[in-house]
Amino acid sequence: MKLTSLLVWIAGSLVLAPGISTQGLPTEKVLTIDVAQAMAQEAMLHCRAKGYKVTVTVVDRGNELKTLLRDDGAGLGSIMIGRMKTNSVMHFGYPSGPPPANPPPGTAVPTPMSDTVFAKGGIPIKVGDDLLGAISVSGAHNGEEDAACAMAGLAKVADKLK
Repeated sequence: MKLTSLLVWIAGSLVLAPGISTQGLPTEKVLTIDVAQAMAQEAMLHCRAKGYKVTVTVVDRGNELKTLLRDDGAGLGSIMIGRMKTNSVMHFGYPSGPPPANPPPGTAVPTPMSDTVFAKGGIPIKVGDDLLGAISVSGAHNGEEDAACAMAGLAKVADKLK
């Protein structure tokens, strides 16, 4: 009898205890390998159609490599530069590129870090405000073209990023 009463008291305390969630474990969106590969493939095809041989890099929210595609004929340096672009996105939370000449008041200008680069072509992968990872393209004619190819990859999977 005492054991039953104790168990009822414990169960009641847990249910009524303030701050204890009854919703279960938190959930988070995850950048899957299928989405990462589809995004990377589309980015590469978009650049190929313009005559560029590029490297496409996709990382997850932990900045771990998900996909790396290096097209035939892409420069060897494009691998390292692409990774530095995704590092920049993941460190600073916005597209890679030169910092603004006149940042808004109260905004700190990012300082260069050894594993980042202020070159365009790295784009955040987001669902709402949640940063799932980054995609970068390196090896096109310029940073704007790199960024356009990365955006084409994101557009391919936009329906899956909701």
